[in-house]
Amino acid sequence: MRTRLILLSLGVFGLGSLGSASADQGPMSAIGILRAVGPQGKGNQEAASAWKTLVTGDPKSLIPILKGMDGANELASNWLRGAADALASRGLDNKTPPSVAELGEFLLDTRHSPKGRRLAYEILERVDSVAAQSILPGLLHDPAPEMRRDALKRLIDEAGVAKAAGRVETSALLMRQALGAARDVDQLETLSKGLRELGHKVDMPALFGFLLDWKIAGPFDSTKGVGFAAVYPPEHGVDLSSDYEGKAGRVGWKPFRSADEFGMVDVNKVCGLLKGAAAYAYTEVVSDVTRPVELRLGCKNAWKIWVNGKFIFGRDEYHRGMEIDQYRLPAELRAGNNQILVKLCQDEQKEEWTVEWQFQMRICDPNGAPVRFAANP
Repeated sequence: MRTRLILLSLGVFGLGSLGSASADQGPMSAIGILRAVGPQGKGNQEAASAWKTLVTGDPKSLIPILKGMDGANELASNWLRGAADALASRGLDNKTPPSVAELGEFLLDTRHSPKGRRLAYEILERVDSVAAQSILPGLLHDPAPEMRRDALKRLIDEAGVAKAAGRVETSALLMRQALGAARDVDQLETLSKGLRELGHKVDMPALFGFLLDWKIAGPFDSTKGVGFAAVYPPEHGVDLSSDYEGKAGRVGWKPFRSADEFGMVDVNKVCGLLKGAAAYAYTEVVSDVTRPVELRLGCKNAWKIWVNGKFIFGRDEYHRGMEIDQYRLPAELRAGNNQILVKLCQDEQKEEWTVEWQFQMRICDPNGAPVRFAANP
């Protein structure tokens, strides 16, 4: 039944014309065809036939399909995921389930794609839920957040049981343990709420690693959206003692420390409730070593970011919604002092829901753990 639903869902999205698989198309060849799928329909016709080859073929192809997700693009991963899921379902329906040992060996190998490992765990749960549950404690500090989630849920559930039984200290201890491994916002919020209900203090900005201390300069002109492309003086280099010609007079750098639990930097509080304006936010962090990091940004305005004078990325969009870790931007910090500059543009829409002129930023390792810094200079 599950395989049939997957086939139908592919048809809904225009991929259901599976065609006939080549008689001599082996599983490895079929996996290669799925890995070659690209945007704008590239390779879809060939992939449809290859997909059918896999889902109706040898159940032993399951692990090679999962391995095929290593390094695959998003579209290819979706095809391979569907093939692996359908093949596993066929094996379960036919009373020839996938090997618990092979699934376990694959998912415990952290060199594989987190998405592939996560799918292997989900299949293992269907094949042998006891085996899946037994390995959860060992996944609590897995490098892939996708693999931690169920281990964390188990710990959160245990904390809830302890609390209901009146074992308050045990409940708090379990939640503290979970906090050290949590990365997903919903689980962090659940844990922080639970600890506070037990009278414990929780520093959410520190847990997430939000950058709270900034200097803000603005407003500059962004009438008709000109501010995004305009190059104002801070983009040539930041001098905190300088002032500049702004939208309506001279502007300089003003200190701002976010008191928001989720590190929101509200430009309106510094520049006023303005439209058609641009502003810059600047901060510095001290790294003990040169290291690759991810800048994780949440923002519903147009923005650009520079690190140590190097342009990282920008997006000229407005009011498309905002969430924590909305944008994940790879960057490198050098040993010592590092300068981070954010440009934030506000458009000229007048609706109440367009008033926000704000962002939040944290610096993480690739797994989402906040990078800890020395005190800012």
